[in-house]
Amino acid sequence: MSIDFTLPADVEAIRQRVRDFMESEVRPAEEKLYADAPDGVPDRKDVVRMIVELRQKAHEWDVWLPHMPKEWGGLGLSITAMAFVSAEAARTNFGPFILNAQAPDEGNQHTLLHHATDTQKEKYLRPLLEGRVRSCFAMTEPEVAGSDPTGIRTFAVQDGDEWAINGHKWFTSGARGASFAILIAKTDPDADPPQASNTAFIVDLPSPGWEVVRDIETMAGHGNHCEVRITDLRVANENILGGRGNGHLLGQARLGPARLAHCMRWIGQIERALELLVDRAEKRELHGAPLADKQAIQWMMADSAMELYSAKLMVLHAAYKIEHGLPFRQEVSFAKHHVANTLWRVVDRAIQVHGALGYSTDTPLESMLRHARSARLVDGADEVHQALIARNVRAAYANDGNVLAATGDFDF
Repeated sequence: MSIDFTLPADVEAIRQRVRDFMESEVRPAEEKLYADAPDGVPDRKDVVRMIVELRQKAHEWDVWLPHMPKEWGGLGLSITAMAFVSAEAARTNFGPFILNAQAPDEGNQHTLLHHATDTQKEKYLRPLLEGRVRSCFAMTEPEVAGSDPTGIRTFAVQDGDEWAINGHKWFTSGARGASFAILIAKTDPDADPPQASNTAFIVDLPSPGWEVVRDIETMAGHGNHCEVRITDLRVANENILGGRGNGHLLGQARLGPARLAHCMRWIGQIERALELLVDRAEKRELHGAPLADKQAIQWMMADSAMELYSAKLMVLHAAYKIEHGLPFRQEVSFAKHHVANTLWRVVDRAIQVHGALGYSTDTPLESMLRHARSARLVDGADEVHQALIARNVRAAYANDGNVLAATGDFDF
């Protein structure tokens, strides 16, 4: 069996075009945005204005909507090709937003493309793909563990052609300013199996009964991660997405590729942190020689490079399995856990090499570290993925007498 890691010429051309676009258009605009902000924190109106202007340039550069089919205005890239493009976009702060490939919209776009009716696609998907609206995904609740969606306490009760929904959500990213939400609610509490108890609804926003309580303050500041109160919200039966009782399946189908999309973007951040580490180590002198000559610094470089390399391979293999319709949950869990922890470690090392400068706000590293901490929680905490990985290892050994199926499913 041959393994070819060469990108097709058309994909390589798009990847390079995205990198050039980020370096020549996006990064300078971001640097100006922050330089012009009086306290270093730009006003939201200025951020939106910059994104709108750069989105127009994204169309001109032909890098808009890389992950969507051509018939829907995208570039038609596969999930494996998107691993390269997403990493390039994430080397900047707003790159994914400017390509219209940011969370949670990217995951919602895929969900609507594969599960929405034709009418729902025209009403919700098309304007989302054209960048005219934004969306959010409301599943996580403060009262129950996010890793077990069967425990959701947001209830939907049918009333004729409508549903009355009551509940409490939080970390509904993108809720403020969204034109619609994909909301997961319990419609059949006695369903067997319990995974069939939830249903996905498309909710037009704003709507009576949908109250954005606050934008939750996090370690990284405000990020439009909202708490939402739902009180007697009325949703038409025609706004069920993917069929009654399929909310859990739809959520899992959405979250698998979405987890990997996060990993793709984190790889771009890891690369940037490692480059900052190396640049500082080569230019900073100690005792008459560059820091890069010190063995302790070389170990940091080596560990970071090895971890980044393995992260890239994990993401590519998981993307390959998704693209070819193969079982992928184990490989996505590998990637989600490893890439999230690699992001944290490499940014931390880069700060260490920068010394006091790294601890200051004069470089992007302190902000990168605060955002990096969430990576080990979003889309499944480390421990959830470790438990899943171990369960699959035990099952593989019990079934086959070896662990091949749980370690990539290819033999050496």
